[in-house]
Parts: sequence; structure tokens; C-alpha cells
Amino acid sequence: MTSGGHGNLHATVTIGSSLFLIAVGAILKFAVTATVAGVDIQTVGVILMVVGVVGLIVGLAIMFSRRQPPVPPAGPPAGY
Repeated sequence: MTSGGHGNLHATVTIGSSLFLIAVGAILKFAVTATVAGVDIQTVGVILMVVGVVGLIVGLAIMFSRRQPPVPPAGPPAGY
């Protein structure tokens, strides 16, 4: 694999992880009504969503910055 392939793999993992964090954060923020002593679950949900959005932006930036430039078409063979 080329380094571009690894960059896309890392970007894909980063994007997937970010979407997971956003989903978990949204569930904690909007769907969970339980209380835990010393922890505000809604605040944890907001923090997870913010971290997920930042990770998503970073993942997309990595994916688009490591794009391989198109390969020019091959010219005539040498000696012609």
C-alpha cells in the first residue's frame, strides 16, 4: 500500500470514530434522563459531540489533503 492509502484508511477510521462520538453524545444529551452523582450526563454528551465534530473536520481535512494527483496518460514509448 502507498502512503496515500494509509492516509485514507486513517481518515476513514477518524471519520467513523467521529460519527460514533457524535451519535453517543447526542444520545447522552437528548435521550438519557438518568442522573449520576458528580457528573452532568448532558454536559458529557455535549463534550462528546464537540469532540466528534472536531474529529470529523480533521478526518475530512486529512482525506482531502492526501489525495493523489491524477496520473498523466502515458506518452509514446521511447525511441519513436
